[in-house]
Amino acid sequence: MNPKEPFVITISREIGSGGHTVGQFVADKLNVRYCDKNLIKALEQKFDLSAGKIEKLKGEKRNWLDEFFQHVSPFTAAPLMGVDAQFIREFTPEVTTDDIYRAETEILREIAEEGSCVIAGRSGFFVFREHPNHLSVFIKASYANRVARVMKKQNMTEEQARALIDKIDKARENYIKRYTGTSRYDARNYDLVLSADGHSEEQLANIILAYINSK
Repeated sequence: MNPKEPFVITISREIGSGGHTVGQFVADKLNVRYCDKNLIKALEQKFDLSAGKIEKLKGEKRNWLDEFFQHVSPFTAAPLMGVDAQFIREFTPEVTTDDIYRAETEILREIAEEGSCVIAGRSGFFVFREHPNHLSVFIKASYANRVARVMKKQNMTEEQARALIDKIDKARENYIKRYTGTSRYDARNYDLVLSADGHSEEQLANIILAYINSK
């Protein structure tokens, strides 16, 4: 990936790995927009978006993204301090229709066309697999550390944390397989796979930046 040209960095992660926060750090350090589930949902709600509606807006040559971004911060989708409070909402599985998936894909591509960005989740590794300047990252962690992190951040019992992790893992894997035909655990989908064990979120972000600068 060439940071001097418009780029897309996609961050895929396991729940409890801290990957969402890592993505925020990377976006902040590179001074580019951060796109996560909350930004996508805000776009969908503001414009009542469907795949067909996006095509209509594009046909009207209406810059709906500029209109939306006037109401959010210039780059990041949410302040870093607010990430923990959104933890459960970010990782709540949803029943996603084919039309919603297509709409989200169009939204992601439109955001990338606006300029360099970091995208968390949302099948970004697959959506941008043919992008000429794309870095795909997967952040994992040991099951024990994931459980401990979820317990601490959400004040859950070990049993509750394990149940949540198992539920989200299954939902995400089913979603990825349905819409991409691959597994989110297949390392061949990524340029860089990192273990969060023994690292802070900012340290992981710095590793990603060092990898970019080494190219």
